[in-house]
Amino acid sequence: MTGLHSFHLAELPPHVTTRALARPPAAARGLRHAECMAMMRLGAPTVSAERLQLRRIAVFAAWEDAAALDRFLDADPLGRRLAEGWHVRLQYLRRYGEVAALAPLPQRAGDWDPDEPIVAVTLARLRLPELPRFLRWGKPVERLVAGHPAAVFSTAAMRPPRTFSTFSIWRSVREMTSMVHGRDPAVAEAPSHAVAMTEQRRRDFHHESAFMRFRPLSEHGVWQGRRLLP
Repeated sequence: MTGLHSFHLAELPPHVTTRALARPPAAARGLRHAECMAMMRLGAPTVSAERLQLRRIAVFAAWEDAAALDRFLDADPLGRRLAEGWHVRLQYLRRYGEVAALAPLPQRAGDWDPDEPIVAVTLARLRLPELPRFLRWGKPVERLVAGHPAAVFSTAAMRPPRTFSTFSIWRSVREMTSMVHGRDPAVAEAPSHAVAMTEQRRRDFHHESAFMRFRPLSEHGVWQGRRLLP
């Protein structure tokens, strides 16, 4: 049973974001799980104001159904704040890897057209001693995704000290998978994502991690004055 997923972006006072990071919403009334994180700009210097943005929150959540999400946005204090921002409702399709908090998601839950838009979400719990390696191999991937012509929107997020996530919207499944496997004719530089995947297999950066693929169902609100879905 996969239910419904959602990804939210909102601009909030830093104390509200900090409180949500420290105490995310507990599973109840149709909410299965929520990850609350501060946004980061992909490719930004590691030590910079743009890297960890406490005025911008990202929330990735799993729900029993759309009615549960609507109740949360209408009645929960954090939900009402998120309702003033932007979110996309998602149909789960595929995962590589696994994060215990999101179980039980099947490895695959549907089919897709290679030319349809797709949303990619990664979620990982970092092994803190591996942080230097993670930054070394991950930064080129960040720059690749942030500047890719087929990525219509991308961002990263973090919940200190070890939870990291990326969120990206792609024009098509075909273009996203070409980037992942280093077969992208639109990108001239080395296949940094494929190289980073090989390095992770050699010695994992994370305690657990998952790369998930979703079909965007609907978007609600605007982010920085614009709609995000292609």
